[in-house]
Amino acid sequence: MKHKYEIIIYWSEADQAFIAEVPELAGCKSDGSTYQDAITSVQVVIDEWIDTAKLTGRPIPTPKGKLMYA
Repeated sequence: MKHKYEIIIYWSEADQAFIAEVPELAGCKSDGSTYQDAITSVQVVIDEWIDTAKLTGRPIPTPKGKLMYA
């Protein structure tokens, strides 16, 4: 794995798909019909998110690992 951002994966009944979200990268998420498809897809989206951030001069967060939620 190229990036070390936390990925949260869950099943969406409404979408009938697995959703993969990257909390440290605002708006970065993807989906897939299988768990593995969602992981593969979100890795591409992470690359695209970072490429876009570089092009627009937006800061790229350093991966923090596991986030704590209340």
